Amino acid sequence: MEKNDEITIVSRNFTAEAVILADGDYPSHSEPCAVLQDTAFVACCDGAVDAYVEHGGVPNLIVGDGDSISKQNRERFQSILVKIDEQETNDLTKTVKQLLQRGISRIAIVGATGKREDHTLGNISLLLEYMRMGAEVRMYTDYGVFVPMCDDAQFETFPRQQVSIFNFGATGLRAEGLEYPLSDFTLWWQGTLNQSKSNLFTLFASGDYIIFLSHNAK
Repeated sequence: MEKNDEITIVSRNFTAEAVILADGDYPSHSEPCAVLQDTAFVACCDGAVDAYVEHGGVPNLIVGDGDSISKQNRERFQSILVKIDEQETNDLTKTVKQLLQRGISRIAIVGATGKREDHTLGNISLLLEYMRMGAEVRMYTDYGVFVPMCDDAQFETFPRQQVSIFNFGATGLRAEGLEYPLSDFTLWWQGTLNQSKSNLFTLFASGDYIIFLSHNAK
């Protein structure tokens, strides 16, 4: 992301230094699949390594307690398996921390949604924690991308791209370039189901929020 007159510019293009593959639904849409295929460094959350290998991948790092990995892959990738048994955080957070410790801060996450809904909600909300930890992070799903943000930002977009904003305490919310007006809200659903009117929109806010941008126009 770049700064322009103190407003963060969020480009549609995002080149990650590393991709984390979580153990949710394996991606099938071209966008998250391209993100996973085009990176030089893939870190798998524990059991996600089995699905990654089945799809022809070779991980660079595996993080977790190792209990969800097949015996064959646990032995094959023993040298890159970072075993962390503590239960204070989930495997996704452990993996983000490992990458940050290695000086990797531009991180894309795939496979973090699907399966159990409580895990999905938890993983999405954790994006704000990763941002506060110093990561520039995006989470790609088969439907769109989640981006954690703080304060004012401009987003590169396209007409009729679907946009949802989830507020985590931000105030002074308003937007330019979205189809429907935006104001302060506290309930998550109140910022959903908007859309961009052109190739750029600006969101003004003071505080933290997560924005969802669809891959396809409506």
